[in-house]
Amino acid sequence: MRIAVPNKGRLHEPSVDLLERAGLHIESAADRKLYADTVDPEVTVLFARAADIPEYVWDGAAAVGITGRDQIVESGRDLVELVDLGFGRCRLVLAAPEGGSIEDPADIAGGSVATEFPRIARQYLQEHGIDADVVEVTGATELTPHVEMADAIVDITSTGTTLRMNRLGVIDEVLESSVRLYAHPDYADDPKVTQLVTAFESVLDAEDKRYVMMNVPNGKLDDVREVIPGLGGPTVMDVAGDDTVAVHVVVDERDVFEVVNDLKEVGASGILVTEIERLVE
Repeated sequence: MRIAVPNKGRLHEPSVDLLERAGLHIESAADRKLYADTVDPEVTVLFARAADIPEYVWDGAAAVGITGRDQIVESGRDLVELVDLGFGRCRLVLAAPEGGSIEDPADIAGGSVATEFPRIARQYLQEHGIDADVVEVTGATELTPHVEMADAIVDITSTGTTLRMNRLGVIDEVLESSVRLYAHPDYADDPKVTQLVTAFESVLDAEDKRYVMMNVPNGKLDDVREVIPGLGGPTVMDVAGDDTVAVHVVVDERDVFEVVNDLKEVGASGILVTEIERLVE
């Protein structure tokens, strides 16, 4: 199985990190290398531009690919979404110069919109019944209204900082996006793809969880159970030669601060909190 992965930019490192955490260590991944093996002899990695990954997967060059939803929608390829990987979150927005005449999407009628996402822009305009020209550009989209190339833009924003720096205001949200795992329809149910999905989901499920271990006197076990918001309840094990049990439980990271204090108050000791690499439910 071949996995298409962004070869550079803001999506590259998180994608490679996810593969590593899922147990698919990439071997010999030198710069500018197009292919790389993994510790699994049945899995290889193809490095490609995020915008090209939908085509690679659709054409069968890769069974699955990691890329943004925006790239999939722009490509028009009907791939199967398997997992939202949760990073690279952004929005495609319609924006125009602050204080200008465009305050509503309808105000663009008869004008023009510059974008690196012409398919998405045309779909948006069509859905809103707006007759406007789409000007395709390959960069510096936010400058086009100021040099009279277009009246507005459809562009990606994460924090809005770049838009504000260029005195552009958001008129409407066009599309929400994040990085996801996609498969060609012919490979979506492949056992190896299912194994990859399980591995990714186990990493994502573990991200906001912590593993808590402690010693608890037998007589305090019920009190401890009451204060633990565990995943399916705690695991309790006898400690040899002692009137104490070892309790292990998975808790949400946001609950750890209060839970540890509550555990101490009801008699738990030797409390240890650790991160979890993967969690398979």
